Amino acid sequence: MKLLASVLSASLALTALTPLAAQAAPAPTPGAEAQVLALSKQIIAMRSVVGEGNETGKVAGAIRDALVAGGWAPGDIEIVPYKDTAYLIASWKGSNAKLPPLVVSGHMDVVEAKRADWVRDPFVPVVEDGVLYGRGATDMKFNAAMAVSSLIDLRKGGFKPKRTVVIAFSGDEETTMETSQAIAQRLKAAELVINVDGGGGKLDEASAKPVYWTWDGAEKTYADYKLEVTNAGGHSSAPRPENAIVQLSQALERIGAYHFAAEQNPLTKAWFERAAAFEPDAATAAAMRAFAANPGDEKALAVLRANPATVGKVGTTCVPTMVNGGHALNALPQRATANINCRIFPGHKPADIMAELAKVANEPEVKFTDVTEGSIASPASPMRADFVKAAEAAIHAAYPGVPVIPVQASGASDSMWYRSVGVAAYGASPLMTKDSEDFSHGLNERVRLTNVRPGLVYFNELLTRLAQ
Repeated sequence: MKLLASVLSASLALTALTPLAAQAAPAPTPGAEAQVLALSKQIIAMRSVVGEGNETGKVAGAIRDALVAGGWAPGDIEIVPYKDTAYLIASWKGSNAKLPPLVVSGHMDVVEAKRADWVRDPFVPVVEDGVLYGRGATDMKFNAAMAVSSLIDLRKGGFKPKRTVVIAFSGDEETTMETSQAIAQRLKAAELVINVDGGGGKLDEASAKPVYWTWDGAEKTYADYKLEVTNAGGHSSAPRPENAIVQLSQALERIGAYHFAAEQNPLTKAWFERAAAFEPDAATAAAMRAFAANPGDEKALAVLRANPATVGKVGTTCVPTMVNGGHALNALPQRATANINCRIFPGHKPADIMAELAKVANEPEVKFTDVTEGSIASPASPMRADFVKAAEAAIHAAYPGVPVIPVQASGASDSMWYRSVGVAAYGASPLMTKDSEDFSHGLNERVRLTNVRPGLVYFNELLTRLAQ
């Protein structure tokens, strides 16, 4: 923790003192802007959902075709089938083969969406009043289209990277992340990773003007624990002292009331300090500042833990998400199970968190099992001066003067797999969204097309700087 803190201080100092690169990135062309929308609509229409009929491979094919048309040799693009999905790795070879590559990371699969639940068909992209609707609009096919279109635009414009640029799009990020892990293993010699499925900016609810932009350098570890109680059961007319459902319920009640110790690292401290200035609720803003100054401030913690927007940033969280029990209406339960989903603050082993939960549950008959799939504990990425400088220059080229705030993500992304093999990874999407319009994983997902040009400006700047 002390080492990361010193890196933070040094990085921010270098960011402030190091002059920006003299050569400006080229401005996006009209063709690139048109391609963002065309490619977004094309791949949103493909139902890249796990299971029968999964069209993730078709998404990879559409991206490959766009890259080939943009100057990539077919031999520099690899689509690897895997179970019902696929992943894509495309290389733009740099002039200096000795330099480790820059990776542009993302995913092509999306969360399931049912037509009956949506106002519009989730897999028929529609543009209305400057807004693109469809599954994947924000998570993350639109972002993928912007990054790909920017790279094509740079290549057509004559830019020649010194460092090889690798596009690495996984095919099961929303589920088991097996392709995510495979890609990270293949690219573990990379210099750094820009994950376009992370970070992003906030728009003002009234004016739709940018409020601030964030990039993330760490994320919490995802974990699922199965709780199970088994009894002999019997006739419901002859109750016994041991009842599986009651025992499980008592354990869940204790877990539900429990708070893990509050924690802080340089990323979360910086977020609380800087984001407090943009928090409209005075009590919440005061609590954010107080927590940044003292993570043990119980009064501040009470406010932050009561707020869904901040509770995930103050430490590990664990919540019951599923329960199942009994086998007949007129029988004593022979079995009762529950799932506890945890988002673990960096620096803790999932086994230790499970042991803490078992102690809290205080029910010897409850058996705990780690049933996590598609996750691994990973350290925070260092606050590298080259990334920080490039990211701030890129977002300021797109949105002059917008405040920049580092953050730790509460969700899970492909970044964890890169970090787990020692590669610095940063969630750094240019997407600007109102809180009220963020429907990732939800109904009627959408994105404002006002993001297109500034998003391309951002990617052109960022990739030009980091590929040198």
